Amino acid sequence: MAVAGVILLSAGPGLAEAVGAGPGIEQTFAASLTAVPPEPWNAGGSFYVPAYSSVSMSRGKVRADFSVTLSIHNASETRPLVIRRVAYFDGSGKMIESYLKAPVALKPFATIEAFVPNIDARAGTGANFVVDWAASGEIAEPVMEALMLGSFASGHYAFISLGRPIRVIGKD
Repeated sequence: MAVAGVILLSAGPGLAEAVGAGPGIEQTFAASLTAVPPEPWNAGGSFYVPAYSSVSMSRGKVRADFSVTLSIHNASETRPLVIRRVAYFDGSGKMIESYLKAPVALKPFATIEAFVPNIDARAGTGANFVVDWAASGEIAEPVMEALMLGSFASGHYAFISLGRPIRVIGKD
């Protein structure tokens, strides 16, 4: 078992790059998307979402790696939500990956996701996402959370981390 862990850890970065080559959010979640409304986008902000792709255990001597699914929910029943940026950062603040090439708009009550497999430990124990959003007019604040899922020893673990607004525009 320990040998397999060493092999996965040493092969991790190469595998992580290969995993990132799949279809993007635009293709994977096409049914959740609509046309991006024209600017001006007079409401919006940014969310910070902690994501624990790795967790130190046994006083830092052991590391458990988890897959991370970032879910971005449009909580509005009537308006599209524009997602301008989905960026993944490591614990030192270095951007690891950008998930969008251009802004996308979620249909009312729609959801999109960004996924980091458990073999991708590039971001380490301080991983996080920053999501920039916007809308044309008043809109319900979006809901963003990360789901971590993984196995360690004989146990299976799942936990969530809620996003927190770090910047809001368009509110009095």
